[in-house]
Amino acid sequence: MVHPPLEFSDCYLDSPDFRETLKCYELELERTNKFLKEVIKDGNSVITAIKGYSLAVQKFSQTLSVFQFDFIGDSLTDDEINIGKSNKGALPWIVQNASDLLIKPLEKFRKEQIGVTKEKKKKFDKESEKYYSQLDKHLNLSAKKRETQLQEADELLEKERANFYESSVEYVYQIHQVQDRKKFDVVEPVLAFLHSILTLNNLTVEMTQDFMPYKQELQLSLQNTRNHYESTCEELEELMKRMKRPSQIYKMHNFPMEGYLYCQEKRALGMTWVKYYCKYQKEGRVLVMVPCEQKTTTKQLTLKSCIRRKTESIDKRFCFDVETIERNTPVTFQALSEGDRKLWMEAMDGKEPVMELNETGFKFVRKCINYIETEGATQEGVYRTVGSNIQVQKLLNAFFDPANPGDVDLHSSDWDVKTVTSALKFYLRSLSEPLMTYSLHRDLMCAAKSDNLDIRLSEIHSLTYKLPEKNREMLEMLIKHLVNVCSHSDENLMTPSNMAVIFGPTLMRAKEETVAAMLDIKFQNIVVEILIEHSPLKPTNQHVASFVLDYKTQLRISFQALLFFFLGKAAEGCGVSCT
Repeated sequence: MVHPPLEFSDCYLDSPDFRETLKCYELELERTNKFLKEVIKDGNSVITAIKGYSLAVQKFSQTLSVFQFDFIGDSLTDDEINIGKSNKGALPWIVQNASDLLIKPLEKFRKEQIGVTKEKKKKFDKESEKYYSQLDKHLNLSAKKRETQLQEADELLEKERANFYESSVEYVYQIHQVQDRKKFDVVEPVLAFLHSILTLNNLTVEMTQDFMPYKQELQLSLQNTRNHYESTCEELEELMKRMKRPSQIYKMHNFPMEGYLYCQEKRALGMTWVKYYCKYQKEGRVLVMVPCEQKTTTKQLTLKSCIRRKTESIDKRFCFDVETIERNTPVTFQALSEGDRKLWMEAMDGKEPVMELNETGFKFVRKCINYIETEGATQEGVYRTVGSNIQVQKLLNAFFDPANPGDVDLHSSDWDVKTVTSALKFYLRSLSEPLMTYSLHRDLMCAAKSDNLDIRLSEIHSLTYKLPEKNREMLEMLIKHLVNVCSHSDENLMTPSNMAVIFGPTLMRAKEETVAAMLDIKFQNIVVEILIEHSPLKPTNQHVASFVLDYKTQLRISFQALLFFFLGKAAEGCGVSCT
């Protein structure tokens, strides 16, 4: 019977198919072990019978040797002489080394191969139970726990996962070993034993002659099998060692994306999380969900969109929402880790959550501005220093929690200035449409590119009054704040030019990312710099320098814009802010 092959990469996915294949190999191993026990038992019976037969033959020979034929006459013919010696023709027959030929090699195989495989299985089962037990606890951790507690939990899970992967890879390697070695380690002793039986005495000459061609062909096949095993054994062992490192699975992973996901479903007693083994086909955007519970049926969904959960209102980590053709409401999934969630979202072309310019958003910006101006307006590099991404997301999740929106005290010990400034920038960048709108983007770019300074200033200020009311109100509040922060530039080193490099791409962006749009980033910065430098809200005690954009100034802004564009792109890939 032919079984599906076991790949080391299957150890990391640990899919239901992989577990079923393992069961097939384990059943085959049990069948082999049972077969060997029977062979050893029957082989011992044969050896005992042969020894008894040998002793009987020896006794019969001794009896014959006592009796002598007497002949009448003083001489014998050659025929009579041969007949007289016939009583000595039955020589004793004793099977030499029968146990060494059959029993000892088979017992050795059972101990060194099947026994070791069983030990590897015990270790695999133990580490599997420990890992999945720890994983269940980990996925049920409250997202509101302290960051240090979550990091410790992540480290503990990674340790258990590494142990599980290692035991799984070693078990699969040992299964390969025992399956390959049994082809010659079992057959060779049986072949040698059969040959010894068939060559015991002249009575089996014809049988031996029939057996020899079969034996020679089988010996050749066994030798070829052993040679193949020895030539691949070293390479297989090297692959096993490399695959013990979990990072290898990501290098070997090919779409379709697959793995375990927990799906939030409504049951009779309320919402619950159901475990599925999921496979996503990028072509066709089809997600197949194979249940891990008997009572659940296989499901198939066609994706419209995928977005990371912008809040942790369900008090779960690593979640993302999927909109499908089959359902009116989004389906919420929980991945096994942050890295796992990124892989699923990448496969599904997932996006970060969008923010809304609503009452909660205004409340958030006002609280952030109040906190920054109170606690960090003079802090060096304010807005340029980046906060921890985990802390930033924690703050956003807490503030925009639908259950208690805006119910966060920024002056508590949990938040620092760089976390609040990064969260404010993240909110503005995550609006479904930039604050200064797509519709005005081209006109603002044309105004910023004007050679006439007066036209440039008047056009930009005029266009800001064409913004929707909410956008204009938010922009005025933000520019007033930036003017206040820049008034302390002698301490915080944040001049209007430096601040514009940060907020240009934050407040403005083209609808499509093109090379032309990238080259226009410097003009986005110019728009924001003009709004800060020439704001009617600017403090009267601040010196107003003439705003003349000569060649050197434009060159400096262009370089800064390109630098921050590439830093921003790199940061998006890492899930952090670099502005």
